[in-house]
Amino acid sequence: MSLPEPDPFDYEACLGACARGELHALKRLYEHEGGRLLGVAKRIVRDHALAEDIVHDTFIKVWAAAGSFDAKRGSARGWIYSIARHLALNFVRDHARELPPADDEGLAQADATEALMHSGRLDGCLQQLEPERRECIVHAYVEGYSHAEIAHKLGTPLGTVKAWIKRSLTALRECMG
Repeated sequence: MSLPEPDPFDYEACLGACARGELHALKRLYEHEGGRLLGVAKRIVRDHALAEDIVHDTFIKVWAAAGSFDAKRGSARGWIYSIARHLALNFVRDHARELPPADDEGLAQADATEALMHSGRLDGCLQQLEPERRECIVHAYVEGYSHAEIAHKLGTPLGTVKAWIKRSLTALRECMG
């Protein structure tokens, strides 16, 4: 199995242009990532309209905070996705009673997860993790599950899941170096 070519889109340059107030860069970023961000947000909030609002808010935050992006702390794409993920998770925490029940999006989510797992250098680093730890990372950072949801899903104590995720993130940072 060969890995796909790395994404030629220059996220850092796009964020730099956003920081300089170049609106076309935000448009390019939206066109390039909007659909995938919508999928991530929808998986977390389980509602298409809410997910659209979260993606909209994500791009507002990206525009406003692009100048604060620091490449030493992580990838530009990861920074953008973390904004979307945090907005979606905050919404879930604030409105848990109002969210619709989960529907069965398992196959579509599995395809999206597989595509993200096999993108660039990240795949090699993830493959170095033990399978259950890799699964925790994917559930948390790709699928948007909380630590408690992961523990329930895997039948593993919550403290163990938290420790696995913490150690796995440290290992991924070292690997991605």
